[in-house]
Amino acid sequence: MRILISNDDGYFAPGIAVLGEALAPIADVTVVAPERDRSGASNSLTLDRPLTVRRSQNGFYYVNGTPTDCVHLAVTGLLETLPDIVISGINHGANMGDDTIYSGTVAAATEGFLLGIPSIAISLVAEGGDHYETAARVGVELVQRFRSRPIAQAVLLNVNVPDVPYERLQGREVTRLGKRHKAEPVVKSTTPRGDVVYWIGAAGSAQDAGEGTDFHAVARHAVSVTPLQMDLTRYSQLEVVRKWLQ
Repeated sequence: MRILISNDDGYFAPGIAVLGEALAPIADVTVVAPERDRSGASNSLTLDRPLTVRRSQNGFYYVNGTPTDCVHLAVTGLLETLPDIVISGINHGANMGDDTIYSGTVAAATEGFLLGIPSIAISLVAEGGDHYETAARVGVELVQRFRSRPIAQAVLLNVNVPDVPYERLQGREVTRLGKRHKAEPVVKSTTPRGDVVYWIGAAGSAQDAGEGTDFHAVARHAVSVTPLQMDLTRYSQLEVVRKWLQ
């Protein structure tokens, strides 16, 4: 099996190293990741300049672009053979609910999915323990299950793993995305030069975290597995808008 790994934290991040090491014994692994932290880059592609690819001492490829750039470049030009699966992660921090819209981790997996490759985004819901080995073990298990029991349909999975030792996990749950409250206000400050600058505020707390959501699963130390789709059409409003345009 051939696996392409990417992330949004950068090729030097501990999560991608742990994931690559865990998957290497069971697959032919190639890592193509951003040269720096690109968290929050979402699904952006770099179209205004050329991209460069370099190789680090540990064999990882790194690109001066976004997570989406990395997967797109790897699949459409860099790799001689297409991967069987794309895995993005392990992200340091949750990607649940509304987070998925902004997440570079989910974006890298999404690009693989859009290019016709089964893809998984894996995030560690970091709470200080940083049990990357737990998330890596979950990743290995998902790959092994995919190899022995392939899903017949195109699939994009968003996986969030509690930051606890593996033995404390309370199973796996197939979930839907929850929803956060609106984000905290921006933080205004002044630079030493007197310029006014703004920092994006923290994400809001969970608003919809009921049973069946990713928030609920992780809160009880279960691994959350959410199948995602890319069709953004709001079908319930098609007729409303047709009438509005008449």
